[in-house]
Amino acid sequence: MKTARYNRGLLLALAAAAGLTLTSCKDEPDKYEVADGTPTINYIRCLSTEIVGNNDAADTHYTNGELVTSASPQSLLCLVGENLRSVYEMYFNDQKAILNSSYITDNTLIVTIPRGIPQEVSDKIYMITEDKDTITYDFSVVIPAPSVNSMSCEYAEAGSTASVYGNYFIDDPNVPLTVTFPNGKQATDLQISGSYSTLSFTVPECEVSGPITVTSIYGSTTTSFYYKDTRGMLFDFDTPNAVTGVVLGNHGWHARDILTDETALSGNFVQLGDAATTLSETGGWNDSKYSFEYWPGNWADPETYQGDGVRLTSLADFSKWENMAIKFEMYIPSSNPWQAGAMQVIVGGVDKVSNGNAGVKDIDGNTLGGANNTYFNNNELPRALYRPWTATGSYDTGDQWVTVTIPIKSAFTYGMSGAAATGSLTADDFASLIIFVCDGGVVGTECQPIIKIDNIRAVPYN
Repeated sequence: MKTARYNRGLLLALAAAAGLTLTSCKDEPDKYEVADGTPTINYIRCLSTEIVGNNDAADTHYTNGELVTSASPQSLLCLVGENLRSVYEMYFNDQKAILNSSYITDNTLIVTIPRGIPQEVSDKIYMITEDKDTITYDFSVVIPAPSVNSMSCEYAEAGSTASVYGNYFIDDPNVPLTVTFPNGKQATDLQISGSYSTLSFTVPECEVSGPITVTSIYGSTTTSFYYKDTRGMLFDFDTPNAVTGVVLGNHGWHARDILTDETALSGNFVQLGDAATTLSETGGWNDSKYSFEYWPGNWADPETYQGDGVRLTSLADFSKWENMAIKFEMYIPSSNPWQAGAMQVIVGGVDKVSNGNAGVKDIDGNTLGGANNTYFNNNELPRALYRPWTATGSYDTGDQWVTVTIPIKSAFTYGMSGAAATGSLTADDFASLIIFVCDGGVVGTECQPIIKIDNIRAVPYN
């Protein structure tokens, strides 16, 4: 039966796409060669989507993959037909596809729709043979609404230039691309990268916290992140928190500089390092200059966590911490780049550390860990190691503020020295916070980095 033969061919092609290693052409008696003749397509399956309908007869459906007549760029397709080894080149509209002979048989051809946006839309696939004959097949490439993954600085001030990153930022002359802020005002001076993946603009006046909406001719997308996000705010170093009415900052053995200057986003920030302090190539321990620490408690017995000793779990809901991220804005001047050590983002429950004596009970009956620096000085407690300088050997933010996003589930997996952590986190472990540039198992160059941090928050992330 012809349909069954096509499905068996599709299974073979799927096995290749799944990563089966093929021997070299020298070892293959059946070396791939472009065939003569005319290719035909009987139908197309999309392998990038779960099947939502089954139009096959019950006895001929052997594989998942929805039958489609249209799909989005970067979708994985399996073309099913005859003489498909005669296809030498393939285009979707005017965008050339990459063909891999390992995924081509006489009856199946697996191909990814090109990412590029067509300039001329014909709604056809063009199959070109080695003899330059062109065979067409009706198929529509559907351009999605813009996708927005992140923003260069979520606290960018009005009048500054900011960028969002994603895909399909299409500016049609008849339906211009727009970027709308939470107060309804639109960004101006839009600039789009050649790959349609970066959109830069001038930020409008907006003091409202909320998502941004990007709209193109193909639809609208509302960001999952918030502009000037106040959700789960732990430290903005300016505003009294809603729980105790106190501005939180240093709360432990060391007091890092809480400053403001002409570079500030708004108000105060905490600064790690200075122009006079050298960080060793291994990120040697220097908690007096490169550590910001917040431990809950006020040396009370029993501990009540009043005032500036509140548990951070009272400021943000960490019950679904696996779906959250730690975010903050960061500024590293080009004059003092970061070239060594990992920024260790460390949390811990009151059983591990507290601003008080070990063994004391708190109002909930918990036994406190007391003030110490040993609870994280090993490979047991999972923490994030943020070390962007390792990509090039040096990192600064170009004298601009940027937003740093650290997904908790995927990033909080390391121990102190960079090995995999042996322990695990629970929701109660987010009572305290340390940001400490030290160790991390990386070796760089002696440096004198200045790292300014503001708006430390715990927010939903997906």
